[in-house]
Amino acid sequence: MDEQLGLTEQFANALSDRRHGCGIEHTFLEMTRSRIYGILADYADQNDHDVLRSDPIFKLLCGRSIDDDDLASQPTLSRFENAIGVKCFFKLQDNLIDQFITSFAEPPKHLTLDIDPFDDPTHGQQQLTFFHGYYEQYQYLPRAITCAENDLVVSICLLHGTAHPTLGAQDDLNYLVTRLRQAWPDVCIHLRGDSGFGTPTMYNACEQLRIDYTLGIGMNATLKRNSDALLAEAVAQYEATGLPQRLFTAFWYQAQSWHAQRWVIIKCEANREGTNRRAVVSNRPGALTLPGAAYDAYADRGESENRNKELKVGLQADRLSDHRYFANLFRLHLHTAAYNLLVHMRRALAEPAMRQQTEDLPNEALAGRSRRQLHNLRRKCDPLGEGHPCTWRTRFIKVAAQVIQTSRRVVVELSSSWPYLEQFRRAGQRLLDLQSAANSS
Repeated sequence: MDEQLGLTEQFANALSDRRHGCGIEHTFLEMTRSRIYGILADYADQNDHDVLRSDPIFKLLCGRSIDDDDLASQPTLSRFENAIGVKCFFKLQDNLIDQFITSFAEPPKHLTLDIDPFDDPTHGQQQLTFFHGYYEQYQYLPRAITCAENDLVVSICLLHGTAHPTLGAQDDLNYLVTRLRQAWPDVCIHLRGDSGFGTPTMYNACEQLRIDYTLGIGMNATLKRNSDALLAEAVAQYEATGLPQRLFTAFWYQAQSWHAQRWVIIKCEANREGTNRRAVVSNRPGALTLPGAAYDAYADRGESENRNKELKVGLQADRLSDHRYFANLFRLHLHTAAYNLLVHMRRALAEPAMRQQTEDLPNEALAGRSRRQLHNLRRKCDPLGEGHPCTWRTRFIKVAAQVIQTSRRVVVELSSSWPYLEQFRRAGQRLLDLQSAANSS
């Protein structure tokens, strides 16, 4: 899959190698693949490569024979990560966007982008790490923009520990939207974000870029006063029926820091756990007539939280332990590349979409219990297509094997008693079929 996409090759080509040619033992492509494949296999630290450098499979993946010299060691990889110049990060950012654009066989009519940060605790004296009062830790604050249509990370940045989530977001968004519209002039773009992005600068940036947005907003006295009656109605209906209640109201609202009125949607819930109120600001055309549907579309951004979870926890993007800020930013790009490669594999091996047998509605229209049941069914029937990194490692990546090299070939023998052998065979055959189809076209 990597060779077909050219992901690691494009990644390495974006880096400027200032070393002299006669003294180069490990190329940037070799070290890039060592780190990215290591992250996929749950070896996120440089220290892990003191052993992996002699692993026969890693040698093969990095273009070396089993009998060749070992791959790069931890000190070499450390120098590699610290040698990346500032200009390279602009090329890496363009690589993310270029690979995202080429991931679509046809120009999309609509894109949903989710912007969200996640905390990245640090330990030691890393540059630009500060104590964050909300998270109660020293940290970095990575911010990712992901696409709901294909789960890929489109943009990534590393903010200092106490940065506001919107720091530089309007510039990143402006560049991303400009690039996307150069490729797809007619695409409709919708941005979603939590209340951390509900600021006048983000509203203004979206409106100037002519993109739709649905952003969370914190409840204040005015919003509470305008929704108190609806909340009381939800509580009364719940007490009368014993069934959970979920009601919506919407109105034009202008905060003191806003230059104009904007459409605010408030959800009021009452159930056995108590009451709950949430509000969003949206300029989507349908939000005026169907506020509940607009809010539900916003609530779907919870899937972007899973993407951040996969990146941070599954692929250990919170292991930014270099001293220099730019070395840690480069590490974040390595983890992001590993994540995007896994997403491409997941989409390639995913089983065809299935339907709930008891529903007459299309999958996209399912809600509540029916939607959760469909999701659980997909996870059971399609563990790789719906699986997180830990599932992929168990069933596809970290597999015991015997490697035998002869004068003409290398044989990798898998255990016949391995419980996922047939699944591995089917996945491998599907990848070969995809490669054959790509070569024939």
